[in-house]
Amino acid sequence: MKGTFKILQFNMQFGQIWDDAYPDRAPIRLDQTIEEIRSHDADIVLLQEVEHAQPGGVQAPVPPNYSKLRQALSAYDSFFSYPKADPRELPFGIGLAIFSKTPLRDTMRLDLPSPPVAFDFFGETKTPTDRVLIGAKTLLFGRELQILNTHLLAFFMLHSSSEEHIEQRTMVANLLKSCSGPAVLGGDFNTSNHDSLVRQFGDVGYRTVQTTEITWRRRPYVLDHIFYNAHLRPVAHKIKPTLASDHHVLVADFAFA
Repeated sequence: MKGTFKILQFNMQFGQIWDDAYPDRAPIRLDQTIEEIRSHDADIVLLQEVEHAQPGGVQAPVPPNYSKLRQALSAYDSFFSYPKADPRELPFGIGLAIFSKTPLRDTMRLDLPSPPVAFDFFGETKTPTDRVLIGAKTLLFGRELQILNTHLLAFFMLHSSSEEHIEQRTMVANLLKSCSGPAVLGGDFNTSNHDSLVRQFGDVGYRTVQTTEITWRRRPYVLDHIFYNAHLRPVAHKIKPTLASDHHVLVADFAFA
C-alpha cells in the first residue's frame, strides 16, 4: 500500500525448524529460515536468536548465521549484536539483528542485566546470563524512524516471572520514553502474562499491534510483539504460522500518523 512500510518480527531459533514429535532435536535448516523471511518482502526485519550459543559462551567473531543472512538479504542494510559474552551461556539461541531496505545509522546496543535467579539445568544449578537490546535509525518517506529490537529473559522457564523481576522491562520502558519521534520496538518479550507488559509500555505511550493470537508453539503464549508510539498508525497485521522456528512470524504494516 502506498505510503506504508512493513515490519517483520521473528524469533528464528538459529534456524532450527519445528518438529512436533522431537522439537528439541529438529534439524537446523537456515535456508528455510531465509525462505520464510524473504517471502514477506518486509521493509524492516527484526530477528532474535540469530546464532546458536556455543559451549563456554564462545562468540564467533564472524557470526555464521548472520553472515549467511546478510548474503541472502543483500538488498538490505543490517546490524547485529551478541549479548555480553558469558561462559554460563546455555546452548540456545542468542544474538539480535535488524535488516532494513533503507540505510541504517546511529546503531546502538544496551545490555539488560539478568537477576541471579537460580534454576536447575540437567542437575546443575545455574543463573541466567544478561540480555541485550539493539537499535538503529532509518529514513522512510523522508521521516526518521527509531527501530528497536530485544529479547528478554524467560522468567516463566525459571519458575518466576518478569512481574517479580521487572528490571529488564523497566530499562526498556525508560528507553521507549526517551524516544521523541516515531519509534517501533519488536522482539520476543518472553512474558507469559502479556497483559502486564502491555500496560507497562502503554504507560509510556506505546501499543502493541496484537494481543490475541498465540506466537509460540511450545506454550499458548503471546511472546512476540511490535510496539509503536503515537507517531505511527498500524494499517494491518498478521500472524503467519511457520515450521521454520518454534515461533510464528508477526508482520505489521504502518503509516506515519
